[in-house]
Amino acid sequence: MQIRFMKVASAALCLGLLSACGGGGGGGDAGGGGGGVTTPSQASAAETSRFLIQSTFGPNETEIEALRTSSFNAWITAQQALPLGPLALDYLNTRRTEIRAANPQADVSANQFYEYFWREAVTAPDQLRQRTRFALSQIFVISFADPQMNARGLASYYDMLGRNAFGNYRQLLEDVTLHPMMGVYLTHMANQKEDPNTGRSPDENYAREVMQLMSIGLFELNNDGTLKLDASGNPIPTYTAADISALAKVFTGFSWYAATPTNSTFAGSGRNDASFVTPMIAYPNFHSISEKRFLGKVIPATTTPDPAGDLRFALDTIFNHPNVGPFISRQLIQRMVTSNPSPAYVNRVANVFNNNGSGVRGDLGAVVRAVLMDSEARNMSAGVDANFGKIREPIIRMTGVMRAFGATSTNGLWPINSTSASTSLGQSPMASPSVFNFFRPGYSPPNTKIGALGLVAPEMQIVDEVTVAGYMNTMQTAINTGIGTSSDVRLNLTKEMAVASDPAALVDRVNYLLTYGNMTSARRQQIIDAVTAVAIPSGTNVTQAQIDAALLNRSKLAVYLTVVSPDYILQR
Repeated sequence: MQIRFMKVASAALCLGLLSACGGGGGGGDAGGGGGGVTTPSQASAAETSRFLIQSTFGPNETEIEALRTSSFNAWITAQQALPLGPLALDYLNTRRTEIRAANPQADVSANQFYEYFWREAVTAPDQLRQRTRFALSQIFVISFADPQMNARGLASYYDMLGRNAFGNYRQLLEDVTLHPMMGVYLTHMANQKEDPNTGRSPDENYAREVMQLMSIGLFELNNDGTLKLDASGNPIPTYTAADISALAKVFTGFSWYAATPTNSTFAGSGRNDASFVTPMIAYPNFHSISEKRFLGKVIPATTTPDPAGDLRFALDTIFNHPNVGPFISRQLIQRMVTSNPSPAYVNRVANVFNNNGSGVRGDLGAVVRAVLMDSEARNMSAGVDANFGKIREPIIRMTGVMRAFGATSTNGLWPINSTSASTSLGQSPMASPSVFNFFRPGYSPPNTKIGALGLVAPEMQIVDEVTVAGYMNTMQTAINTGIGTSSDVRLNLTKEMAVASDPAALVDRVNYLLTYGNMTSARRQQIIDAVTAVAIPSGTNVTQAQIDAALLNRSKLAVYLTVVSPDYILQR
């Protein structure tokens, strides 16, 4: 028996998805005040599984049991001490050599990056770094959706995010600014100074987006992330059009790396492998020397261009803006823990951004620890607050299943191509349709309880009837036969089959791995009933193969009905 019937069996669960999300898309003030919490010396399996759901691409049984004998703080320390693992650029270079052995004119593409991403997300030991750099990739966005994006260049950009995941925000901001793929994506590559004679003005794209999306946001914030208001009760803009125009002048005169820079290499002549993966360099002749007045600071006019000095001054100005702490902290909380963190939660994490306890501003390693160890993140009672939590985005749902059930790649390449189609997952890594990511941090779905409560549910921006069905069908295939080219990536349900003769035991195991025991009693009984309906043959003529086939189908059904249920889709 196959699991084709699962679409019908799960319909009652999934029809409630949108309304369920309307009842609980985000976080609240559950858990109250207080900063970090002390993890018990022996955390429960549920507490541990929930922590790993927030901090990794998904827990597995081995990691849950190992962590229960340690502490969450110690685990974070150990994870942050792990060296940077295999690089995406190295992987793509190796794959290019292999591909060109068959066709010398061929080159790597987004598909080879996806291979790397899925392999590392599912199997890499440095899970906290993996999850953090994925979160950063959704704030500092570049995308394969840009037809000019170079696959090796994007791979090196993703490596850069991993290198900076626990480093300092100021360094990350500089590395993002000078990366050639960001230069291509937000069009400040080969940005030229103004020319009054021709009417040319510097490209303002990056100047605008680095403020709006990557640092300070549109409006002035209190340290707890709430809006500052003027005397009339209106939000106060953080910058003006004049600020954008002035800051754009700072980003002039930077272009492709070249061992011997010339006006031609500034324009892109002679681009080679190194230029796509090496930070942009300064070409002083193309850099603006006029006054640059932005965010209350001034770079005076000069007769000698100083692109490096102007850039340093501008990035320092942005870095020290009081909005950065709450703006970045809130988004990291949203990506890892809850969509609507309380102001108190944001304030505590922003305080760590502002000062890690040793007088250092922008320590991302300390910020990530604060996000995960905050009392609201760790308070198990928060899970019963209808306003706490977040929707797991489709990629996180898929990696969660793969990691929980020991997915492996038959050919070792993890050949999962684009999953962006609405009939698939509706999302692929590093392939958002715009600089605003797949979903905006402030998105509130219209005509829902979420909006009526003044809450946000960012991931709902990519949810509709088609993507719900696409997700269900994709998960059905992945669980039943595998995912990727020739269904290469497959789950291992051996342990589930071992208990599948007892439907309750099977469902409890799946509940433990995927929803940290948070499945509702009604849902648990629904799935037990569905699993029980898959009969296990008996009798003198029944073969072990027939019994195993029934046990496997029971296991697949239990996993499938769980991953399409609100209990899994809503990370609480």
